[in-house]
Amino acid sequence: MNSDGPFVTGVCHVTLSAEDGTRISGALHPGPGTSAPAFVLAHGFTNHIGKPSVRRVLSRLSRRAPVLAVDLRGHGGSAGRSTVGPNEAMDVDAAVAHLRGLGHERIVTLGFSLGGSVVLRQAALGTPPDAVVSVSGPARWFVRDTPAMRRVHWLLEQPHGRLTARLLGVRLAGPWPAVPVSPIELAARVRVPQLIVHGTDDHYFPLADARALSESGGGEFWPIEGMRHAESSTTPELVDRIAEWAMDTVEPPDRGSPTTPQGSDPTERTHA
Repeated sequence: MNSDGPFVTGVCHVTLSAEDGTRISGALHPGPGTSAPAFVLAHGFTNHIGKPSVRRVLSRLSRRAPVLAVDLRGHGGSAGRSTVGPNEAMDVDAAVAHLRGLGHERIVTLGFSLGGSVVLRQAALGTPPDAVVSVSGPARWFVRDTPAMRRVHWLLEQPHGRLTARLLGVRLAGPWPAVPVSPIELAARVRVPQLIVHGTDDHYFPLADARALSESGGGEFWPIEGMRHAESSTTPELVDRIAEWAMDTVEPPDRGSPTTPQGSDPTERTHA
């Protein structure tokens, strides 16, 4: 992993290598330094760190804390192909490791939609962060309850849909050889504090699913009145609330008790 110089003023472009060798592109916003908890940010499906909605979240969050935002594989400047959840956990794992290497002792992973499932997966199966926040994330796979998710499944499953996905900037991997463990099952394996944020007007995933996700993992649940889906509906005030929650939740580390992996099998993170 390396830093390739300035991305924009105060922000550095970062190139990471995921566990399977996939090159992951990111942007490191230094924020106020290593005293505050640092964030890893994982975007939603078809987004990337250059999209205006993602940049707005990054700009607001980096006022309060350092943030490393990554393009998940198959998106933006990263290599590889999107597996729509499973292998992307390795991308977040690489980002967490990079921040640890820079001296950040308290790390919070924050994911939106697709990224929301990815950060839960990484926290359950990878080297855990100190807390995890999932915004507008799914609780289960193959959701077809809403028109928006039926359109997503068309993109993923139909030849013309996969071509359209490419036009939207997403390079898709093939179908899953086996169905990955669902987010609601993974949430129960996470051993760090969880925050589940979901809009009451989310047009992709039902609010009841988000509530069940929080109950499975014993996490805090914030239903946001009038909010729709993911980054595009995340207000500056909500970003501030999430940052405050992280700072209140993540205590300075015990010097005698370093963070260690949970002993998961790396192959369990690879399903496509």
